[in-house]
Amino acid sequence: MKIRIITAIIAILLFFPLVIIGGLPFKLIMFVIGSIGLLELLQMRKMTRFPIPTIFSFILLWVLLLQVNQESFFLQFKIDNSEIMLLIVLVLLGYTVLVKNKLTFEDAGFIVISAIYVGLGFYYFMETREIGLEYIFYGIVIILATDTGAYFCGKAFGKRKLWPEISPNKTIEGAIGGIVLACIVAVIFQLIFPVHSSMFVVLIVTVFASMFGQVGDLVESAFKRYYDVKDSGKLLPGHGGILDRFDSWLFVFPFLHFIQFVS
Repeated sequence: MKIRIITAIIAILLFFPLVIIGGLPFKLIMFVIGSIGLLELLQMRKMTRFPIPTIFSFILLWVLLLQVNQESFFLQFKIDNSEIMLLIVLVLLGYTVLVKNKLTFEDAGFIVISAIYVGLGFYYFMETREIGLEYIFYGIVIILATDTGAYFCGKAFGKRKLWPEISPNKTIEGAIGGIVLACIVAVIFQLIFPVHSSMFVVLIVTVFASMFGQVGDLVESAFKRYYDVKDSGKLLPGHGGILDRFDSWLFVFPFLHFIQFVS
């Protein structure tokens, strides 16, 4: 627990000033964090033994983070990220033929989905920062409150398992406690830093955002259980890897944009 707390303090001191500063320093650190997160996913499935597909997976990730939409220097037509994504998919499928299915269709699908999952998650995080600090910190405090409420309520009152096949320590009581604490924190946050004209809307959004955050946590747990790994990585002592810490973020921030709460 001591190592976990020290790591959390150091991470906060290093990461949150960059969130506040924004701009290029923030985007650069997000590119680094996103790249590490994708690498963790690829290593779970041992995909890094294929260097060429691995390179293309990172290109796809960076394209999604950049949201490319520009005119080619050589050709007078516009290319956007969806077209680049399609090109990378075709290249990966062609590669499965070249290596005689040593890289399978399922492997190629895993590479593409992993890049989309990580890339769009962190892209919407960066987009939220561009729209306003109050929105990004709203999302962060909701996620932290959900995690905290779920942990302590689960410890104190947890009896019924939420999804033992995926995450044996999580309980229904803990999940409800996470939502309740997230709502309490959201009310306080709204009173100090309003993110919407209606408190009722904030509460409804918070309930669903808290639920989405917990789903994101379960998705990461499912990955680790399926690939038989304890943590996604070892970068953060006491916490695991990047995906162990940002799993909820990859669900919550896209959700806030999809419902146009942040726009």
